[in-house]
Amino acid sequence: MERIRQGRIVDRIPLPRRDVLRSGGLLIGALGAPALLSGCGTSATRAGNVLRVSQPGDPKTLDPQKQGDMVSMNVLINIFDTLTTRGRDNQLHPRLALSWAATDTRTWRFRIRPGVTFHNGEACDAQAVAFSIKRLLDPATKSPIVELRYVEDVTVVDRFTVDFHTTVHDPILPAKLSLFGGVVVPPRHLSEVGDAGFAEHPVGTGPFTFVSWQRDHELRMRAYAGHWQGRPSVDGLVFSPAPNASSSLASLQSGGVDLVAGLTPDAAQQLDGYSGITLDGFTGIRTSYLSLNTLEKGPLQDRRVRQALNHAVDVPLLIKAVLDGKATETPALIPRGAFGFDASVKPFTRSVKTARALLAEAGYPHGFATTLTASNVDSNVAEALSGLLAEAGVQARVDLLDPGTYAARLTSDNRGALGPIYLAASTVWTLDGESMVQSNVRRDRRQSRWHSAEADRLIDIEELSEDPAERERAFSDLQRLMREEAPFVFLYQIDNIFARNDRPRWKPGSAGVLTMESAVVSR
Repeated sequence: MERIRQGRIVDRIPLPRRDVLRSGGLLIGALGAPALLSGCGTSATRAGNVLRVSQPGDPKTLDPQKQGDMVSMNVLINIFDTLTTRGRDNQLHPRLALSWAATDTRTWRFRIRPGVTFHNGEACDAQAVAFSIKRLLDPATKSPIVELRYVEDVTVVDRFTVDFHTTVHDPILPAKLSLFGGVVVPPRHLSEVGDAGFAEHPVGTGPFTFVSWQRDHELRMRAYAGHWQGRPSVDGLVFSPAPNASSSLASLQSGGVDLVAGLTPDAAQQLDGYSGITLDGFTGIRTSYLSLNTLEKGPLQDRRVRQALNHAVDVPLLIKAVLDGKATETPALIPRGAFGFDASVKPFTRSVKTARALLAEAGYPHGFATTLTASNVDSNVAEALSGLLAEAGVQARVDLLDPGTYAARLTSDNRGALGPIYLAASTVWTLDGESMVQSNVRRDRRQSRWHSAEADRLIDIEELSEDPAERERAFSDLQRLMREEAPFVFLYQIDNIFARNDRPRWKPGSAGVLTMESAVVSR
């Protein structure tokens, strides 16, 4: 890994492989191969037919409607089906819904796949879909899922037809039902066991059924023979947390896991080169940026200062030096591959001279001091950003928080809870620019720290218009406006990086969701 000092690459840091190996070796005994799945039938007792996957953390809950993070959803998407799905071709495809159409400006009609059953034998039909969406929208559920904000009601037309009624036209509602908002849960089972019981033993219609969960150790599933799409190739699926490179290495070398997901580039560098370990990189859609608080009195209220920060942060250098080239620069928040991305909007030129001139023009010839807050998972990037800003005279002290504290502040009602500047990222899993800007831009949204009447107008068009061309124009205008006003420091979309042994064969979509039903393992 290369070190950034005062905005320049000054040397190359040797990878601490022996240290990683030594610390990893201490963990091999504790992280040895988990016991085989029990109760899966004769075929499931073969170690070769169980796929073991690790990611940075554990699910927050096993109730799919009471979580809103990718780590949790990566597990739950294997137990629960959604109404639609995003294929590896990045196109929207049927899942529990066979087809959908807007019957008027405020109604979407979905036809549900017949013959689908939950793992307990309960029928999955229009009644189950309506129940699920109403439960999600019920304030008592306290769901953090925000994508269905425009849905006001769901009505059953017949056994396999359901209508979604919205307060305004929502042009990408079918895409919003491809992950968090589209999960279907069993009404009868929930009424019998209650929310707490459901979270302890989730029942869905997905390709795998829940077996057991030892928090911070492992979560086990078995293949569901009755799945409407057919039984998965693997008999069992095991998820375990691996919070750092050393634990990932230990687990891979001991056979405790077959596939490690959610690797940061620096963690991947520490795994590179070891015998029996292969690194796979895929173009991703998760987009990183710095949020600037323009609402509180100070330097960040001046557009010239915000532009200066963008000129000062040399994103190509950051990608090369810290991310090992495993990312792509984004010029104005919306990533390549998402609907609405405008290739004609170019990134800021990287010029410390221009940055200093803009700061002087704004009344800060000697720069200023501020704070850059980040999760400690992103410590390397945050420190590098601080070094790049320092070259232009902006002394940004890095404040690192544990992921739980960071997430709680990010989702709180206090828009200043993470300080004047914070490093954030969003996975644009709908592959529509709306998902990237929905919480960050319009003034009435939770994470908006920039108020612009023109931005609000453009947001309304791209969120509500029935005309794709009109939406695309609004996205283009919004990106040009953001490029001019610079309410964020625009960074990059990062690759999805996986480490594996030679057993699994599997490829993710651009969102990197761990849907493992198509995975195959050699035995």
